[in-house]
Amino acid sequence: MRNGIPIISFSFDDFPRSAYQTGGAILGAHGFRGTYYAALGLMGTHEPVGEIFSRGDLASLVTDGHELGCHTFGHCDAWNTAPQVFEQSIIDNARRLGELLPGSSFKTLSYPLSSPRLDTKRRAAKYFSCCRIGGQTYNAAVVDPRALSAYFLEQARDLDSVKKVIDRNSAARGWLIFATHDVCQEASDWGCRPRFFEDVVRYVSCSGAAVLPVGEAWDVVCALRNIPQR
Repeated sequence: MRNGIPIISFSFDDFPRSAYQTGGAILGAHGFRGTYYAALGLMGTHEPVGEIFSRGDLASLVTDGHELGCHTFGHCDAWNTAPQVFEQSIIDNARRLGELLPGSSFKTLSYPLSSPRLDTKRRAAKYFSCCRIGGQTYNAAVVDPRALSAYFLEQARDLDSVKKVIDRNSAARGWLIFATHDVCQEASDWGCRPRFFEDVVRYVSCSGAAVLPVGEAWDVVCALRNIPQR
């Protein structure tokens, strides 16, 4: 990576409705857009992270300028699922998206639940420009586009620890991808409260970083490195 300035992305796994309705509103108030990783097989269900997105949420999200990312159709565990089954779930998710939003496609992937097997990474590379895992760090210098690191907000000890990783990312001129699930007052173990999320977004807005959805951020990284796009 040869970034001239730091980059920050906000992403949400599983796409709970609160992540869009509350988290998206907070991002929008600062002029930011996020990436929402959807497992379309979960649409309309109620999961431990809360109520999952509706069909109407998909269209509204895209209209608002956010990015839809792939989380496999069946929310498949990236390590415990056989690679060929995982790949089929990618295909099924893309097919269902085409039915719900004709002309739309997924550009990026977030691996559900676990880091992927090597063969799963190889298979995912056929469908996405980049893929995201966890790791609680930022991306800098040499990175693996099939396993970009992310920092889960719900795993942060406190706001100061989040501010420190933002500052380190700025110093390294890296790419920090925040991740979480629900954003609501009664947050799940995998989500965060609105006040905390808003404090993070406010600090990011003063950090001097370019704030972009994951797919757009990857385009910028590639342009700076003169890497041909898929």
